[in-house]
Amino acid sequence: MKKFGGPAIFFDRNDINTDEIIPAKYLTEITKTALKPHLLEDLLLDGKAFDPTAPALQNANVVVARENFGCGSSREHAVWAFEVNDINVIIAESFARIFRQNMFNCGILAIQLPKEDINKLFAIEGDVAIDVDMSKCEMTATSTRGGEPVVCSFDMNSFDKDLVSAGGWLAYADQKF
Repeated sequence: MKKFGGPAIFFDRNDINTDEIIPAKYLTEITKTALKPHLLEDLLLDGKAFDPTAPALQNANVVVARENFGCGSSREHAVWAFEVNDINVIIAESFARIFRQNMFNCGILAIQLPKEDINKLFAIEGDVAIDVDMSKCEMTATSTRGGEPVVCSFDMNSFDKDLVSAGGWLAYADQKF
């Protein structure tokens, strides 16, 4: 089974949309690899451009954000850009419905948590690593500065869990059919 988790990067913002995740001008690319350097290049945080070459993003396997993550158009390219950059978990208070399903279809874990739990994650000081136990539907966030880990439970239906565990829809279909 695929391992989910790793170093996390935090985006303290609501409504991060698919145009910010991967700009529309790259939708003509025919490989996922071509999307890799353009992940989040149009993201604005506090009115300032985010640097997509930032080491925190280059080393991250987990993204933590606020609500309505992945809103905008329904294109799958936004999820592919995370996939090709080794992001295997996105945690948010809520997701755009189609974006969330595209994540599961590509074998990326979407964890939806209540605002209180999201606030606990954002309150952790230092660099954060997140480990996910799919069998328990539980995630644990730890800081390089020590302190008590933050443990959160999440809900996930069995079909989406099977999709993600298999590595996405194609891998799931190969296993089942």
